[in-house]
Amino acid sequence: MTLPLPILFLSLHLLPLLAHTSNHTNPCRSFCGNLTIDYPFAVQPGCGHPGFRDLLFCINDVAMLHITSGSYRVLDIDYAYGSLVLHDPHMSTCDSIVLGRRGNGFAVEPWRAPHLSPSPDNVFMLLGCSSESPLFQGFPGKHMPCRNVSGLGCDEYYNCPAWDIISPRRDGPVYGSGPPDCCSIPYESVKSVNLSRLDCQGYSSAYSVAPLKVSGPGQWAYGIQVRYSVQGSEVLCRACEATGGSCGYDVDKHIDLCMCGSWNSTSTCDSDAGQSDGAAFRRKWSLWVGIAGLFISNYLVESQLISMK
Repeated sequence: MTLPLPILFLSLHLLPLLAHTSNHTNPCRSFCGNLTIDYPFAVQPGCGHPGFRDLLFCINDVAMLHITSGSYRVLDIDYAYGSLVLHDPHMSTCDSIVLGRRGNGFAVEPWRAPHLSPSPDNVFMLLGCSSESPLFQGFPGKHMPCRNVSGLGCDEYYNCPAWDIISPRRDGPVYGSGPPDCCSIPYESVKSVNLSRLDCQGYSSAYSVAPLKVSGPGQWAYGIQVRYSVQGSEVLCRACEATGGSCGYDVDKHIDLCMCGSWNSTSTCDSDAGQSDGAAFRRKWSLWVGIAGLFISNYLVESQLISMK
């Protein structure tokens, strides 16, 4: 039996409209090379958390992070642990010592600092710092601020082959003729690793991979491990995603939003709270038109069956 034209019209146009009101695609989740870019990060404006806006960029399938101190390649994002690992090409490792203040170090904008900070298990080993460095000011008796972080520090780092041609100066906890060539510190002790401000020539960075045990600095994980925090917004995001929305923010006001296809909400896609009056009206109108269409379709089918008897 051929369906009457009105029924066919309603089936093709009104029923998809109903589906559109309940299903939302996620326009924010994406990939960059082999990395998944998901909340709180994003490479599209308006997606992710406002504290991470203008942070990640995908360039030729390479994820790059840009902050005040410079640009870094993103090697890994661990969403379960809430961390990411950054690579600075001018950072010293066990095989190469880079001096001349070429390294980025690590410093973020003040408004971004609550959201992004090196892990407590990350050690910064500052190289070639002068005796006038702020690192060594305010310590009585020329005592050193240098210390190991999570079992990582300069004492072991000196055993790397990169030091073979330098013959580093290794002083104890009190320096005499000058500070040592390497001083390891946690990020929290300086709040910003700026080589120029600290009057240092270079740096290295490594992080703990506990509970794994490694033997010697040649097996350390070199890079900057950064912890990130959304400052309580994750609950809102999970509620948004549970209703089919995508987590984003208002590009002008920098407030959290739940993106629900053709409209946005400040709560979830199941709530009209936070929608503009026009968006709420269009959503409700679409729903009622779809329901009305179903009733009309049912009526026409029954009428067609009665007329065939």
